[in-house]
Amino acid sequence: MGGLNHPESDPQSPTQAFVQGLDDSPPPSLGSASKLSSQDDYSLTGYEYYLPPEKIAQNPATPRDHSRLLVIDSPTTCQHRIFRDLPELLQPGDLLVLNNTRVLPARLYGRKANGSSPVEILLLEEQAPQRWSALVRPGRRLKPGATIYFGPDWHSPELVAQVIETDPETSGRILEFEVPSGEPFDSVIDRLGQVPLPPYITQSQAAPEQYQTVYAQAAGAVAAPTAGLHFTEDLLARLASQGIDQAFITLHVGVGTFRPVEVKDITTHTMHSEWVEVPPETVEKIQQVKAQGGRVIAVGTTVTRALEGAAQTGQLLPLRGKTNLFIYPGYRWQVLDGLITNFHLPGSSLLMLVSALIGRDRLLELYQTAIEQDYRFYSFGDAMLILPEAAQT
Repeated sequence: MGGLNHPESDPQSPTQAFVQGLDDSPPPSLGSASKLSSQDDYSLTGYEYYLPPEKIAQNPATPRDHSRLLVIDSPTTCQHRIFRDLPELLQPGDLLVLNNTRVLPARLYGRKANGSSPVEILLLEEQAPQRWSALVRPGRRLKPGATIYFGPDWHSPELVAQVIETDPETSGRILEFEVPSGEPFDSVIDRLGQVPLPPYITQSQAAPEQYQTVYAQAAGAVAAPTAGLHFTEDLLARLASQGIDQAFITLHVGVGTFRPVEVKDITTHTMHSEWVEVPPETVEKIQQVKAQGGRVIAVGTTVTRALEGAAQTGQLLPLRGKTNLFIYPGYRWQVLDGLITNFHLPGSSLLMLVSALIGRDRLLELYQTAIEQDYRFYSFGDAMLILPEAAQT
């Protein structure tokens, strides 16, 4: 399994290096993986499975809520439904918590000073106004002091970036941007940049807005919180009309989300940090729902990390900052009751997080069922609903 490759040595573009690809030779089937001993809950090999490449969704369902939904309704049973059935599957008094991050048009193409050498960059995280960490290609040729020009005419660029230093955390670069015209930086990025899709989406006809949730507001992510892509305005309204409330957090999905766990003993894995905000009003809603016997359903692993990260003192508190919480089997849940999530890559921390909720053996068995039933996998694929009665809380 390959990972997010070092930009100095990777011949691929940084956006192609987002997510590991699939090996040509299949690892053990899900059926055999599910028979491994419990010690494999903490072994990287316990999270391998083979996915036929044709199961990787290249385009989203249209309308969004017509994607399929694998409903885990008990420790031993599941249902095959459609995402628009969600109001029938939740209860009045439940609370959906959603991530309102918006994906940046983070992929930019420019040229070096002579105008002849193409450069690709992927913005990762804003360090200060107009100063960003970024993956760059070709990395070896972009040493501190190098200048990159963006726009159709490098003699009269619309945007200029100078390489300030190497970023040890990402093996990328810290870039300082300048807008010669004085136009707001964000509007230049919106015009010149492209929304980056994961590299396993190779034949997509999706419009950029189809890789945003309908409730996306806070720009800052380099990838979408994909569990939220299934919601439509109409579905959200139907849920609200049935007494299923909504609350929001912001977690800017970073490139680290897609890095595979590379240590054999997953308990020694160091989790990446992501910027998160759990506002006071969301904390208050959760507390009210819990007090009234309602259930908190996280929409996606990003919401899960945010809520559980805000409760690491033993009490859910507002949070504005970074979390590096790594959730894997054995984790003691603080906030979450149920989860809506997509199907995740082998060896990923996301697969481990979901395993912590229903058990690794059970999750791999369900993935095998999904493959046999022709579910569509990954970012534009189908979804899974884990109801509280099925969770190991």
